[in-house]
Amino acid sequence: MDPLKELFKAKAFPVRDELKAVLKEHGELKIADVKVSQLIGGMRSIKSMLWETSLLDPEEGIRFRGYSIPQLIEELPKAEGDTEPLPEGLFWLMLTGDIPSKENVTWLSAEFERRAEVRPEVLAVIDACTNDVHPMTMFSIAVLAMQPSSVFAQKYDEGLSKADYWDPTYEDTLNLIAKLPVIASYIYRKVFKNGDHIAPKKGLDWAANFAHMLGFEAPDFTSLLRLYMTIHADHEGGNASAHATHLVGSTLSDAYLSFSGGLNALSGPLHGLANQEVVNWINEMVEQIGTKKPTKEQIADYVNTTLAAGQVVPGYGHAVLRKPDPRFSEQKRFSEQYIPDDDYVQIVWKVFDVVPGILGGLGKVANPWPNVDAHSGAILIHYGLTEARFYTVLFGVSRALGVLAQLCWSRVLGLPLERPKSITFENVKDFINNNKNQN
Repeated sequence: MDPLKELFKAKAFPVRDELKAVLKEHGELKIADVKVSQLIGGMRSIKSMLWETSLLDPEEGIRFRGYSIPQLIEELPKAEGDTEPLPEGLFWLMLTGDIPSKENVTWLSAEFERRAEVRPEVLAVIDACTNDVHPMTMFSIAVLAMQPSSVFAQKYDEGLSKADYWDPTYEDTLNLIAKLPVIASYIYRKVFKNGDHIAPKKGLDWAANFAHMLGFEAPDFTSLLRLYMTIHADHEGGNASAHATHLVGSTLSDAYLSFSGGLNALSGPLHGLANQEVVNWINEMVEQIGTKKPTKEQIADYVNTTLAAGQVVPGYGHAVLRKPDPRFSEQKRFSEQYIPDDDYVQIVWKVFDVVPGILGGLGKVANPWPNVDAHSGAILIHYGLTEARFYTVLFGVSRALGVLAQLCWSRVLGLPLERPKSITFENVKDFINNNKNQN
């Protein structure tokens, strides 16, 4: 018997039930300018931070410096012969607010290549991990292992004017972004390909070299990776990985420490790990139904079984969006162009036809539409990247573009240490009681 655990359970369970009751009865009551439901419910929709690189609109989806995703697909520079944007162009846009020229992007690709070498001791840290360690854990560890090379940390120790904080942060940002595909692909080849590593190739753009080091040479997979890296790059500042990076960075931690914090947030099943869960859910459905070509009726039955078990349908619903995620739509466009007959892609599209109606019919879901995670895994499976445990690492490589561009902006603007005020549940109940007495 564990007396501490038993005491904690006896104390906590009644408070949990009381909290639910207070939230249901008094959720709309405001303490200062914040609803009780927001205070208890994860600060949902409270405008309380600056984020320059992107803004999420409930109806239109994510906009990067004012540009929607379809506009980015149209206007950002592309590699010769490709229809998908180069993610270097989006990084340039997020950092400067300007759509770059092809020459700008060519320079940035070469700059990333110049900065991409990873020190052997960092790779040794990855090698020291056993393969049962989740790839995202390895990824975060590897980022931390690169921290001793932080320019910001070195300059700060030497004595650095606050007005100049942005400069070494910029250097760390470019160094880190350049190296991420190297360490991510090293993890992939270690865990899933028996350590048969592939060296980078000179003269490739950032995403193309990533595809090469992963071991995928098909031109349309390279196009997919360029698209994937672009549409996953940022999602305004309130999402968990962006906010975690910002929070750690607000302490003047360098880019490596800050981004590792963001990766740890991205690893959670309510955030980036959802793309892994979507694939697992589809695989379980295929196994239970017994076919890779299920009918919509079979899918609907499986969805209802999932919901009846008190589980969610992974890849559906979003904290902010109230329409289908444009990132889902762009992946659907890509699939229609390249792989329309793929079994898993067809399943994703049938789920898209079925799930919103079921969830909408429940009357409890504000957004029954698919988010970005609902589609990405099916495309990766088609091209042979079937290891769902690695999908969130791909997400993390892309997300670095937005959160690190913002870290540069946070430093140049001199944004302060983030320090919100918290209160206890007793404070909440006292406020409610006082409010009753006044009325």
